[in-house]
Amino acid sequence: MARLPLTAMIIAGLIGPTAVGPANAQDYLILAAADCGSAASRVVSETGGQLLSAQPSSDGQTCVVTVLVQGSGNERPRKVTVRVPM
Repeated sequence: MARLPLTAMIIAGLIGPTAVGPANAQDYLILAAADCGSAASRVVSETGGQLLSAQPSSDGQTCVVTVLVQGSGNERPRKVTVRVPM
């Protein structure tokens, strides 16, 4: 199960359920599922590449992160796409 990002918890606490009507945990999990920021940060730091894109996959449990990794020596940079859990 996905963890709620800190910003989602702060926003949910500031808005509160009375301002937007009754809400349940499922509403907040959808918000968390759309956040691939931390997954993208992990991939960039592990590969040393440059982030090209990061988006949630259709299953809502993983992120598809694409980075551009520099080649060694005279090799061209290569595009690497990785699926990582959120």
